[in-house]
Amino acid sequence: MKIGLVMDEDHNLTPLDQGPILAIIDEEKKLVETYENPGYGVPHGGKEMAMEAMLTLDAEAVVVKKGFLCPGSYSMSYGRLKYLPTDHQKLEELLNDLEKVKKEALEELDPEMYAEMYPE
Repeated sequence: MKIGLVMDEDHNLTPLDQGPILAIIDEEKKLVETYENPGYGVPHGGKEMAMEAMLTLDAEAVVVKKGFLCPGSYSMSYGRLKYLPTDHQKLEELLNDLEKVKKEALEELDPEMYAEMYPE
């Protein structure tokens, strides 16, 4: 399975538009491929740009936490990817626990997972 995620330079998992590194965990090749995230720092449409890149790289699943996706990136990926909710903070933690995380894969997310969050 190819699993997409976005992270910062310290390998902290981030929302799709907040990390400079787009990574694909390729289980078949047993490696993590990294790419420049085209949506990094783009205030409007960045999450969609990152999702487009993941889909282009043939991701089959995406690592998610509340706020990692937005309605646009969710609708782009719905029916095309599985969602892997996680509480892990770093890539290394996720990799160590990947089998367990994959068992929790979802076909659909609760709307609160991808709702736009605005500062109060």
